[in-house]
Amino acid sequence: MSTHPSLKNSNSMKARRNVLKRFERVDVLRQEGRYQEGQKVWGLPKTKVKE
Repeated sequence: MSTHPSLKNSNSMKARRNVLKRFERVDVLRQEGRYQEGQKVWGLPKTKVKE
């Protein structure tokens, strides 16, 4: 039995994500200067996904 073509190469399945994890959003906000250390991490403002 052969493997389905969609499962053969996981490297080709790297699509651009449209949602960031919380720590990634904090990193983006920190780079933009919109987050200070000690600030709460719930209810963060939305950020653009960078490629």
